[in-house]
Amino acid sequence: MRDARVRRIRRLLAQRSARRSEGAFVVEGTNVLEAALDGEADIEALFAAPEAESECPALLDRAGRRGIIVHRLAPGVLERVADTVTPQPVLAVARRRPPALADVAAGEGAEPKLLVVGVDVRDPGNAGTLIRSAEAAGAHGVIFCRGSVDVTNPKTVRASAGALFHVPVVEGCDPQEVLGVLGDLGLQRIAAVAHGGERPDRVDLALPVALVFGNEAWGLPADVLSGVDTAVTIPMPGRSESLNLGMAASILLYEARRQRAPECGGVSRETGVVAG
Repeated sequence: MRDARVRRIRRLLAQRSARRSEGAFVVEGTNVLEAALDGEADIEALFAAPEAESECPALLDRAGRRGIIVHRLAPGVLERVADTVTPQPVLAVARRRPPALADVAAGEGAEPKLLVVGVDVRDPGNAGTLIRSAEAAGAHGVIFCRGSVDVTNPKTVRASAGALFHVPVVEGCDPQEVLGVLGDLGLQRIAAVAHGGERPDRVDLALPVALVFGNEAWGLPADVLSGVDTAVTIPMPGRSESLNLGMAASILLYEARRQRAPECGGVSRETGVVAG
């Protein structure tokens, strides 16, 4: 493997500025790459260690049939390049064209819009979990406001478990702009707060909604809270004061999914009361 390719992969793994300037990032691992191919991701090239021939031959074949260049690496090369302590036998360079806020926020669908908004989300693992939970719950998009972690951070890509390729993710918008656009489109903007909010099951999440989550340590700033329609707090009868951001997002997203699924006992749109 030529040194220029090695240096480029290392640069894309380590530098947000490189990922931004090239519009490219690194995808590591068999499962995430399978999800990327399922999502018709724009894969520039795939790099395979010798053991990939026996561990994931179907993936290599699938990539080749898609016309993706597959570089077979010499023993030990992938270990020197990969971002993980115990690297998987394949990685790839993918290109990303992030969607516009207006495209994700607007649009008609079979059910009311369900969006996730992250404000100052700094932890890569939490960001990836947020994307993964949003996709699993059938959300229509994720919006990370300015100051949040880069969604092409290698840890975020891994934590998303491939969901990054299946749900639109917007980055870099001003929080006030986001809340204004969503409000103009008729979405209820619902903030997740540690204390003082309504119980989630007493809020009608079957309506068009945007669930707004703040920083892992200090939550949502006052100027963002002043721009939402209501706030929800997950009841915690135990001793914990708060939940991990990714866990809280998963709970609220699945409460929204429960309310939208008739077989689970939905919520009355007229009263906002949970049906028995």
